[in-house]
Amino acid sequence: MDLLEYQAKEIFAQVGIPILPSQPIQEPGGLKRLNIPYPVVLKSQVRAGGRGKAGGVKFVANTIDAIAAAHAIFHLPIAGEYPEVILAEARYNPQQEIFLAILLDYHLQRPVLLGASQGGMDVDSLLATMQKVVIEERFSPYLCRQLAVSMGLRGSLIESISQILEKMYSLFVSKDLDIIEINPLGINEAGEVMALDGKISVNDAALARHLDLLALTPPQLQSPWSIIDQTGQIAVISNGQGLMSTVWDALASKGARLAAWLILEERLELEQLNEQIEAGLQQFQLLPDLKVVIVDIVSYPDFGQKAIESISNYYRSYSPLSPSRGSGERTIRATRQERQTLQPRSFLNPSLPQIIFRVLADSKAIDLSQSLADVNFHWLEPLEEVVTAAIKLA
Repeated sequence: MDLLEYQAKEIFAQVGIPILPSQPIQEPGGLKRLNIPYPVVLKSQVRAGGRGKAGGVKFVANTIDAIAAAHAIFHLPIAGEYPEVILAEARYNPQQEIFLAILLDYHLQRPVLLGASQGGMDVDSLLATMQKVVIEERFSPYLCRQLAVSMGLRGSLIESISQILEKMYSLFVSKDLDIIEINPLGINEAGEVMALDGKISVNDAALARHLDLLALTPPQLQSPWSIIDQTGQIAVISNGQGLMSTVWDALASKGARLAAWLILEERLELEQLNEQIEAGLQQFQLLPDLKVVIVDIVSYPDFGQKAIESISNYYRSYSPLSPSRGSGERTIRATRQERQTLQPRSFLNPSLPQIIFRVLADSKAIDLSQSLADVNFHWLEPLEEVVTAAIKLA
């Protein structure tokens, strides 16, 4: 789960990473009650990068200009996302901007400290000056100083940047983060540092341990399933919010009409997982134009296999009408979920959507595809191929 900038900065403040006075704004009229003296900067709160170049960051000197700028920002999509919040923040004049980050390198299976002496929007300069320190065994403040020196910092800045990195690492571990980033970290003439932007990505599998972070999840993602567009043609089933968002963004970038999603809970017992999948598929069948469901799973051991078997069992057993045992008449067969929701199968779309499976890191699940040749499933791995196939089938 990726946090917005203003949410990341609230967490920075908890560990003493310096941030500027700021105020989230939900609508342009809120700027009339701004508690920050002008001039200020208004920032679109979206998860995509490149806000400045896209026009999502504006400097304003008074309330009239701020309200006009806020209207423009609220109506500006960046990578297809409209902001629901704008961050109004005090202006800061840095003499130098640097980049700092800590991320979990899945290839190395280690946390990595990253730093660049040229931060900000110039990606080429940032990459050209990037330095890296791998945490091979256990963390030590010495590693932070090592990175600061390799970045070319001198004097008191080495200590200042090391302290910021230590606080970032404390959050990285305590909050189960995949990424924590400050870009840029501003440095003024006096050598004081200030986090001018922030990015935090929380590991989806750890959200249950952090109720404070889970509360920051958009309301539509707090439900395990959500209907987005009754006329959409493609739905997504995944086992993580970040994974679902990746597929969702890839589909949206191709102009696909998205209908709904279902997020599977990995720690459920098999019977509960079956019920969750069956309930979700029934909700999908209420969508008249739904043609394709993408199942995208990066699985714990055997989880992909269980999910595939559950979906295939639903497809094999699905029949809106089945013979009753007593009179021989054809009656509606209701599941436990149907009885709870009073949604008989006769109301469901009798034509099941086609399924595209993209199951990674689960050899048993991949082997299972050979035994399901009789079911109209598609098996692909590269995300680009999955998206292309889904749009074609839809």
